[in-house]
Amino acid sequence: MIRTSFNDAWQTRRKVNPFAELSGPVAPFQAVTLPHDAMIGQDRVAPDGEVTMEGGAGAYFPGGVFEYRKTFSVTDELRGRRVQFEFEGVYRDATVHINGAYVGQRPYGYSQFTVDADPYLRYGEDNEIRVEARAHQDSRWYTGAGIYRPVWMLTGDLVRIVPDGIRVTTLDVEADRAVVEVATRLRNDSIAIRTLDLAVDVCDSAGNSVTGDVTKVTVLPGEDTVVRSRLYVREPSLWDVDNPHLYGCQVELSAEGDQVDGDSVRFGIRSLRLDPEQGLRLNGRTVKLRGACVHHDNGPLGAATYARAEERRVELLKDAGFNAIRMSHHPMSRAMLDACDRLGMLVVDETFDVWTSAKNGFDYSLHFPEWWERDVEAMVAKDYNHPSVIMYSIGNEIPEVGSPSGAAWGRKLAEKVRSLDSTRYITNAVNGFLAVMSELAALRGQRSEGAEDGGGINSQMTDAGDMINYVSASDLVTQRTAESFAVLDVAGMNYAEARYALDRELFPNRIILGTETFPTRIDGNWKLVREHGHVIGDFTWTGWDYLGEVGIGRPQFATPESPRPEHTAPFPHLLAGCGDLDITGHRRPASYYREIVFGLRTEPYIAVRRPENHGLTPVGGPWAWSDSIASWTWPGFEGKPVTVEVYSDAEEVELLGNGNSFGRRPVGAEHRFRTEFEVVYVPGELIAVAYRDGVETGRTSLQWANGPVRLSAEPDRPVVQATGGDLAYVTLTLTDAVGTCHTSADRPVTVEVSGAGELIGFGSAAPASEERFDTSVRRTYEGRALAVVRPTGPGKIRVLATAPDCEPVEAVITVE
Repeated sequence: MIRTSFNDAWQTRRKVNPFAELSGPVAPFQAVTLPHDAMIGQDRVAPDGEVTMEGGAGAYFPGGVFEYRKTFSVTDELRGRRVQFEFEGVYRDATVHINGAYVGQRPYGYSQFTVDADPYLRYGEDNEIRVEARAHQDSRWYTGAGIYRPVWMLTGDLVRIVPDGIRVTTLDVEADRAVVEVATRLRNDSIAIRTLDLAVDVCDSAGNSVTGDVTKVTVLPGEDTVVRSRLYVREPSLWDVDNPHLYGCQVELSAEGDQVDGDSVRFGIRSLRLDPEQGLRLNGRTVKLRGACVHHDNGPLGAATYARAEERRVELLKDAGFNAIRMSHHPMSRAMLDACDRLGMLVVDETFDVWTSAKNGFDYSLHFPEWWERDVEAMVAKDYNHPSVIMYSIGNEIPEVGSPSGAAWGRKLAEKVRSLDSTRYITNAVNGFLAVMSELAALRGQRSEGAEDGGGINSQMTDAGDMINYVSASDLVTQRTAESFAVLDVAGMNYAEARYALDRELFPNRIILGTETFPTRIDGNWKLVREHGHVIGDFTWTGWDYLGEVGIGRPQFATPESPRPEHTAPFPHLLAGCGDLDITGHRRPASYYREIVFGLRTEPYIAVRRPENHGLTPVGGPWAWSDSIASWTWPGFEGKPVTVEVYSDAEEVELLGNGNSFGRRPVGAEHRFRTEFEVVYVPGELIAVAYRDGVETGRTSLQWANGPVRLSAEPDRPVVQATGGDLAYVTLTLTDAVGTCHTSADRPVTVEVSGAGELIGFGSAAPASEERFDTSVRRTYEGRALAVVRPTGPGKIRVLATAPDCEPVEAVITVE
């Protein structure tokens, strides 16, 4: 079918009671271009009284019902043809009406779905499509709301290739040739038997045809049929993380020489193998997954899924050392899958965060029993041709997996996925602690029994992470989760690294993936991954910071009133605070530490703890890094004590301030790749030098920002495209004359966009702020802010930025 963008000229508003508008409209519509997040533009709500997880989970944004409408015309040429609308994602509980008639719905907010439009269209005149979306107490993180992913209009003949109807499978691959099967599903909605020609052409990345086939196909009236073309690719270029080679497959359907329909897909040729000794092998080579869990929001854009926003995240995550993404906890967008294919990023795509047991009052568990199969089918249909996808996850922290009925549900889900795609592996992100929540009394009994000899659960845990690990490695969890793990190809484990070595003995055929782990424990976890063949990787929570679950990763310090960490931060906190990269894409110290642990960085890294907190006792939770940043600019703290962290894989590091040595300290794996120096803050230069066997292996430095503050504006690319979901990202930075970021001179920045673009998001990584993302003024955080501009057509985009006591700056971007 022919795909046409259907994203322009929409209008949206909060839905109002129709009876309230009997005397006229009471709420105006706002013109929008899709994708669009209706929630990110709402005023956040400070809770009354006690802080609850419900408010903090969604970053204190209000839910609601949102309606969208669009007027469009349909020519007479489409009469008698098939017309559908494809929605890549509407959050949530979407209903669709055309010209007042109900045409479809989808409760799950992350599934792609189509609706048949042709029975309801008025040809040669205006039509109206309306979409309603609802979001209310239905998630543990910020979801956004509305039509947050693109929409397409699909048109085709009565005999046609169905949407997502081309599936390419690598049947066999060797160095000199690969065998691929192209399966094309056709549909005949006419009342006649139709015989047509189906041509398949496979091209390499340069557009050269490498193989193809032409065959006759007869389709009976009112039926579907599948045409399978077995093709041979000589000397195939394989897809992998270092060289993500992609092929194109074009399929054309014709009758007596006239084209009836056509479609194309991209795919990769690669092989996957899995066993407990060599782990996961991609094209015969063992690959350890350096994984990042990510949510779906795009920071200042909210949940709006622009192709460039998704691509940029994948680019920056790969630059930070990750080679795999786990989409948490729902199916990944098409745009991000395309980016992972192009850039060489492996994907674990996930189905659901809930099955039959609710985690929120109005979540998807209310719809799961009726809709789960259709949503699994939608995910697999979307993913099938993407070589980046190596594994499906059938759930995340599902409480019922510790019960027989939950294990039975897991088997249903796993077998459903296998029936749709037998070429990939299946996991489930199991949290053993949650799986036995109702039976923790038994472990409390163990604690009491061990109290006299210093054993028991209390002595095993210094924080919540230790407690979760202790429970996850217990005999109770071993017994309760045995069947749920047995239905999987890979046992996904959340916060359960204590099971890795244990299960090698208990379940010698079990292959383990750390599907969610604490960022503070990557050194020990990665050692386990390297030492055990049956442990194939580690996915940190999280690779990219996100809206909601506010403050779970924020630094906290003990006070007499609060000696222990609090999970949820109060309003106006906005961010989780646990990402290696912040919501603007800037790398935090934890990211460089992880890169060193992975063995990907030889230079040391310096992070300085905020001197205002010196001497306080940190009590942050297991997702919290120290309150450090890469800055040596601390005005007002001259002569005051400060703690300097240095990360390195060398044997020792030396710290120098303005040429004076603070001594050498041991570092490396035996010291968790880090050390600390207690020094007095003196402005100037701080240098860390790494040594192995007395020989320098690398150095790094921090400079203080000195002199007048300047404002810079740097676009991520000089040229962007007018179509295809492209965006321009402009980083605003406060610096000194030589470009050193001035992290202690924050001030409001005003942005004006003119020419061929519009400002669609403006924000910073401030963890707590009442500022909005849809305004032209934003205060920097640690010297930085980020403006996001959408091209509106070919030409030049001019971004003018101003700030108090700074000269104005302008960035110019070409739109082609």
